Formats: sequence, C-alpha cells, structure tokens
Amino acid sequence: MREIFRPDGGTALHLGVLIVLFALQFALSDYHHINIARIMVLACFAMGYNIAFGYTGLLSLGHAMFFGAGLYGAGLAAQFAAVSGPGAFVIGLAAAVALTVLAGAVALRTAGVSFMIVTLMFAQAAYLTIYYFGEFTRGDEGFVYPDAMRTLFGLELIEPTVRYTVAFGLFAICLIASFAVARSGLGRIFVAVRENEDRARMLGYDVYRMKLLALTISGAMAGAAGAAYGLLFGYVGASFANIEYSIYPLLWVLMGGAGVVLGPLLGTLAMFYLVDVTSGFTTAYLLVVGAALIALILFFPKGVLGTVREKLGARGARWLP
Repeated sequence: MREIFRPDGGTALHLGVLIVLFALQFALSDYHHINIARIMVLACFAMGYNIAFGYTGLLSLGHAMFFGAGLYGAGLAAQFAAVSGPGAFVIGLAAAVALTVLAGAVALRTAGVSFMIVTLMFAQAAYLTIYYFGEFTRGDEGFVYPDAMRTLFGLELIEPTVRYTVAFGLFAICLIASFAVARSGLGRIFVAVRENEDRARMLGYDVYRMKLLALTISGAMAGAAGAAYGLLFGYVGASFANIEYSIYPLLWVLMGGAGVVLGPLLGTLAMFYLVDVTSGFTTAYLLVVGAALIALILFFPKGVLGTVREKLGARGARWLP
C-alpha cells in the first residue's frame, strides 16, 4: 500500500482533484450543484468501464445491464420490500456483481468482436427482461423512488448537500480504487493481458481468471453507480439499461483517455456539459457531439489525458497512471 500511495506527483494530483470536487459544493449554483453530483455518479460508471476496457482491453457493449442491475436491484428492494438507503444499495451492488460473474463466465469464453457481440446480446436480453416484468419494473415509464426509502443513517438523500456528499463519497472510493489498481501488480497484469494475452499466459498468468476479475471489478463499480443513481436522483427506468447506456461509458472513456485513472471523469464532465450547452442552442446537438468526437480522434487519438501522458513520456506515466 505504501508503494501504491507513495507521496509523489500522481498521488498529489488525484488528491487535489478530490479536494476541488469536495470544495465545489460550497461555490456552485443549485443547477450546477446537482449536475456535478450526477457527473460524479456517472463517472463511477465510466471508471468501472475503464478497468475493463482501458486497462484490460475488454471492449464490452453490455455494461448497461450492470448499471441497470444496480439501479433495479436497489429500486425494487425499496419499492416492494421497503428497504431503505444502505440496504437497498447493498442489494443493488450484489445484483450487479452476481450478474457480472454469470455473464462474464460465459462471455469471456469468446474474444475480440465475438466478446463484444455476446455482451451486447446479454445486455439486450436484460433490457427485454425488464419489459417482460413490466408489472413490477414499469418499463420505459419507470417509477419514482419512494422518498421514505431515500435515507442514509437518518439523513435524507433528497437534501442537496447530503446528495452531493454521498455522490462525492462514492466517487472518492471508486477513484482511490482505480488508482490503487492502476499502480498495483494486479493493474500491471491487466495491462499485460491487454497488450499480449499469449505472452501473459506464457508468463504463467491465468488470463481467463484475470479477465473475469477485471470484469467483476468493472461490473461492481457500474452496479454501485446504478444503485446510487436511483437513491440520489429518485428515478428507476428501463432507459438506463438500453444500448445507449452501454455506449456512453465507452465514449466518456475514449474522450478522457482510456487506461488513465482520471480519464473517465474528464470525459464524463466534458460530454455532459457539451450536450447540456449545445442542446440549449440547437436540436441538432448530436451533430455537435459527433464533430467533437471527430476532432478528438484527429488531435487526441488516445483521448485527452492519454495523449497528454504520451507526450510527457515517463513523467506523464507517473502523474497519470
């Protein structure tokens, strides 16, 4: 642990980001206050995706089912079993982890494009399952999270300050976990698997087990984000489990920098406000988003922070693991 969190530029940078995000709540307007809280939760989703894709090379199109499992696991527990905050969150997290292990055990028997297609099929099956049990899930209409269940140790999550603090707490845990993985021996094994599976296997690593572990960590973060989203923002709906929410974390990670701990945060923040600002001027805001992505590919082929790290060389690798 001392090696991972050694006092250097990388540790200082990530700690500085956490300090800034915590302090922002005292300066933001009400509109941006809720936006940043939402961005931090979604960034946790993206950080989970980054563990699978950015560090281990698993291009998944099924992460919406893990987010949805956390969302519905917590939401249905609150709606039908009157389980409040912490209990609902744990149920949502457990549902996401269980689904990740089951789906991953099957999907990881394939690779490359086949893995991408299988994860997409699993996600669509999960999405259709939500519709099949529409009597309980309410499908696209969704349902409002019971306010009485949106509590955490006596604190009401509908309160802006409490909501922001909880979102920040979840983000801090995910960021620290991602930072620890990136700097640990486990993170180096994930990168070795991403770069050359055959060589990693030759060195004695169980590639299948490493991939399943990476996917499980990824699914746990996605599920935690989903469970927290329902608790903090009070809505559970099938739209969060469709293919769109499998594409979003991929775009956020690519924009910020795949395989960089802070990449998902930057990508989520940039994409969220790009859509938010441009949609206020034109209904063709997706055209602007598309143009931004093309510019990103041309000028930042490894994402913003990924390209910065490459330009800085060895120094960049220390600051941006």
